[in-house]
Parts: sequence; C-alpha cells; structure tokens
Amino acid sequence: MPELPDINAYLHALEARILGCAVAQVRIASPFVLRTAEPPVAALEGLRVRALERIGKRVAIGLELELWIVIHLMIAGRLHWRPPGVKLAGRNQLAAVDFATGSLVLTEAGTKRRASVHVVSGRDALVAMNPGGIEVLSSSFTEFRAALAAENRTLKRALTDPRVVSGIGNAYSDEILHAAQLSPLAQTGKLLPDEWARLYEAARTTLAEWMTRLRAEAARNFPEKVTAFRPEMAVHGRFGHACPRCGETVMRIRYADKETNYCPRCQTGGRLLADRALSRLLGADWPRSLEDLENLKRD
Repeated sequence: MPELPDINAYLHALEARILGCAVAQVRIASPFVLRTAEPPVAALEGLRVRALERIGKRVAIGLELELWIVIHLMIAGRLHWRPPGVKLAGRNQLAAVDFATGSLVLTEAGTKRRASVHVVSGRDALVAMNPGGIEVLSSSFTEFRAALAAENRTLKRALTDPRVVSGIGNAYSDEILHAAQLSPLAQTGKLLPDEWARLYEAARTTLAEWMTRLRAEAARNFPEKVTAFRPEMAVHGRFGHACPRCGETVMRIRYADKETNYCPRCQTGGRLLADRALSRLLGADWPRSLEDLENLKRD
C-alpha cells in the first residue's frame, strides 16, 4: 500500500503537471471504483485544479467551487501519467482524470477491487474522510507519545492504525522500528522513556529521509513504479538478507496477507518472534532464540 512518502511523491509529481489546469473529463471504467453519486463527475469538467493534498493515505485533488476528487489506492492501486485521452483498456484500468496535457490514470492489480474514488463538496466533507491519526512530522514528542500510548497495544499495530498515526503502513513501520531498535511486538504501555525518545526520532527521521528520496525521484519522472519493497530498505521485504546494522539475518512474522520484518539481534535481543504458521507446525520445537535457530540448522 502506498504510504506517506509515496503519496507525497505522487503529489509532488502532480503539482508540476495539473496544478492550475482544467479538468477536461473524468472517465470511470469500473462501476465499483466510484463510491459517491453527488456531486456527479460531470460537474468537474472545466474546473481548474487549485490544491493537492494528502488525507491520510489518500490523494485529494481540489478543484474550483470547493469540489474534491479523493483517491484511495488501498493495497494494489497505483497512479500513472499517460498521454491525454489514453484508452482505458483491460480490467486493471479503473478510471482517468483527463487534462489537456495528459491523463491521470488509476489502476489496480489483482481481482480485489479495493481502490476507490470519491467526489465530495466542501472542506468539511474532505476533513470527514480523515481517519484522525496524528501527523508525525508536525507533532511534538508529547503529542506523539500521548497518541500511541492512549491504548496499550503492540508498536506495530499502533504505528499502522490510521486513527493513531497518519500515513504509516506495513513497510515504513518496519523501517521505523528497525531504526529505533525496538521489537514490533513491544507493548506501548511498557515502553521506557528512552525507548519513546528513540521511537519518536526514528519515525521522524525515517519518514523525512524517504520523503526526500522519493520526491527527488518524482522531480525527474512520474512515480510509475511505486512499491513497498525497495532494495534500499533496511528490513522490510528483506527476509533472509543481512541486517545493514549488525549483519544478522532478517526474520519475519507472517499473518494473513501481510508480514512484519525485523532483525532479531537489533530489535528483540536475540529472541525469535513466533510466526503463526510455522510455530503451529513446529510446536515445542519452535526456536526461541538465535542460538536455538543455529542449533536447529546444525541438526
């Protein structure tokens, strides 16, 4: 799922292409992608783009008359910049917003139709779509700690809850927790003061660094290949690779269609976190530490 740095890169790329431009047409190829009936998409034709904003993990395009196009990419949705009036061919081509200079095309891989387009009127309607999580880069340490500590839960869950923190998902939560050297399963109610300080600094530094990196890429070309798996990442999507800090093998916890990646030496004091599928299979033989894992390999 595109997260804060990715959405920021999209907005940066769109600013140079559509800010001040008039919408020629909005085309909806999939009946499932448009989630609102009023205002109708036909009402957007001829209106100029006046603002581009991020609402959580949503891209919001503000037009004249206080109308907004709000695009939620979910997991597999992506945006593309194509020649004006490009044909929407294939099941993955869901919608397009056409301008004189090009077309902004929404696609979604796979068969699950989760991506969405909303057309809303007025700032209040736009704000109502915000899940309410804090903005890490504009929040104080006190605000950050209060938001995450409001309910005792794991750090992984707290960081990825859009009602708690805005714009962070599976990928950047892994990177933040690795930078902070904290376990994804550590409880917010048990963090020590220095651990809170490390988490706050790691969240701000990680997001800022990736925003700078992706904005630089978007300044050269439209971000056509947005992915949660980048070779420059420390642990996310790096299962089986060496931790860039200590050289230990990156491990993972798999659940449903997601996984959490972590370094057992840097983040969990050498303890292996139980993978639901494998721990059920191995039972009492599940290795609890790096030493146990090495012994299992030798056996």
